Amino acid sequence: MNSSGIAGSLRTILFTDAVTCLACGLLMAGASGPLAALTELPLELLRYAGLSLFPIAAFMLIVGARATHRTPLVWLVVLGNAVWVAASVWLLFSGLVTPNLLGKAFLALQAGVVLVLTVLETEALVGSGSRQARAA
Repeated sequence: MNSSGIAGSLRTILFTDAVTCLACGLLMAGASGPLAALTELPLELLRYAGLSLFPIAAFMLIVGARATHRTPLVWLVVLGNAVWVAASVWLLFSGLVTPNLLGKAFLALQAGVVLVLTVLETEALVGSGSRQARAA
């Protein structure tokens, strides 16, 4: 695959990440009450975590629009995603929150989706770097 194909792939992954981030933010912030009742996760945690996703999604869209020229910013997205996954797993096992089975599934599912996107972004970045080095 040529570098423009990799950049297109990275752009697509970043845009997908932004859309899933926005959707999760809408769910967590917009329906924090019903979601808290269903999952037994704290309402404030859901609301504020959901609200935090809106600027993050905007950042991902901006980075995705310029993915080929902003590699350090893409790595920042990857790092942020890794922190999100780690925090989600920590919440599952720390005892700080006591979600029911649906709440545990919610934490695990959204962490899993973010982990997959993080791996895809990393692979696209590493792949584009090695191909650029071979082309030089």
